[in-house]
Amino acid sequence: MSQHLSRRSFAHLLGASVASVPLAGNALAQAPTPHTSGPRSFPAGFLWGSATASYQVEGAATEGGRGPTIWDTFSHTPGKTHNGDTGDVADDFYHRYPEDVKFMRGLGLKTCRFSIAWSRIFPNGTGAPNQAGIDFYRRLTETLLANGIEPYATLFHWDLPQALQDKGGWENRDTAKAFADYAGFIAGRLSGTVRNIMTTNEIRSFTEIGYGSGRHAPGLQVGRKRLAQLTHHAVLAHGLAVRAIRASAPRAKLGLAENSSATVPVIEAPEHIAAARIAMREENAQYLGVILSGKYTDHYLRKLGADAPQFTAEDLAAISSPIDFVGVNVYTPDYVRAADNEIGYVSVPPPASFPHMLSPWLTVGPEALYWAPRLIHENWHPKEQFITENGCSSTDQMAPDGEIYDTDRVMYLRNYIANMHRAVTEGIPIKGYFLWSLLDNYEWADGYDKRFGITYVDFKTQKRTLKLSGHLYKEIIARNSLM
Repeated sequence: MSQHLSRRSFAHLLGASVASVPLAGNALAQAPTPHTSGPRSFPAGFLWGSATASYQVEGAATEGGRGPTIWDTFSHTPGKTHNGDTGDVADDFYHRYPEDVKFMRGLGLKTCRFSIAWSRIFPNGTGAPNQAGIDFYRRLTETLLANGIEPYATLFHWDLPQALQDKGGWENRDTAKAFADYAGFIAGRLSGTVRNIMTTNEIRSFTEIGYGSGRHAPGLQVGRKRLAQLTHHAVLAHGLAVRAIRASAPRAKLGLAENSSATVPVIEAPEHIAAARIAMREENAQYLGVILSGKYTDHYLRKLGADAPQFTAEDLAAISSPIDFVGVNVYTPDYVRAADNEIGYVSVPPPASFPHMLSPWLTVGPEALYWAPRLIHENWHPKEQFITENGCSSTDQMAPDGEIYDTDRVMYLRNYIANMHRAVTEGIPIKGYFLWSLLDNYEWADGYDKRFGITYVDFKTQKRTLKLSGHLYKEIIARNSLM
């Protein structure tokens, strides 16, 4: 960090005394002495990490035997992404992971959540495995462990092999079986280095946005009936994968990461809290709800009527295969209020004046990081929860002194983490937090226009520069506290 940002001014910006923080912009300086006691501290052993996805950071799209995915096809289709941006290079993590892992160590990260590209393991989704892909993830996970960072692997983060999409993608029930075969295979091959596995990331997103609105790959609008059925295939894929992984890597801890609708009572009054509890169950019925309860709610099926998915009792048994933890991706609140109707609540959409980050969809409601894990706990009682994604976009303009003073992201993180702290102190079993994200990266259809990292990436030179928010996060980790 430049001499213009003194330790005194840095402490003022963060709203806390951080005189002990080395401010070198490369983030590789020695971390401060940990301080783990006080009213805003987290439990000893709380896991602080970062999260990312293969297509968003790896690059090397045609290297190492990787097969094409729906995101390669979609991003190379004119008009589908901002400025025609693709993930062909992204952060070049495929080649630069050793230095990026050292960067993580310098921040004090205890965990790294990354995703495995299905098409690096099976270029066509099925068939003969690709040893070069297996070797890459073996090297990555060994490097993480050598630096004291625990790998948390997600097996599917939206990049479906194009060969499977050519056969119908998630509309084809066989894709669920293909996913289970891939999951069991790679979990077994990485069992020596990967002890924590998430099957899928955000089933809600890759189904609704990919096949409903068509704004993401594969860019389809299939209608309500087909969408409901393919969503069933996706949750079935999760359940079949859990069984396959249990067979091939029986010591692994298993879960999934889901962006459950973070229902929040408009006011913390008993009737609105009760409404939010119901809403958590109903708004997530076809995703986390069926996975954790083994059934679709009556209201969900009745609402769809003839468009409801076809399924069997055996399907539901597989879908609800026991898992060890639930990953919760939280960005925005979904406010609800009590109502005298069939389900006991109505959603309250945000007014036009509601504050949001650079991404228009990313409304700022820090209490979502309290209510989402609390209501998941009260509805389904999972053994453990992790906040597997939380973060925000910002303008992130580099100042004349070469620093990025993302005070808006500092505000966002401070307030959201404070609400997570409230949940932890009330006994909700949250065991760790994965910030989205360590690096600016390819933000899907938004391309490189929206930056979510706590580290600035110059995509022309691949230079990494820690932002103000990165220094905040480093200090939180070192102290295990909000300071």
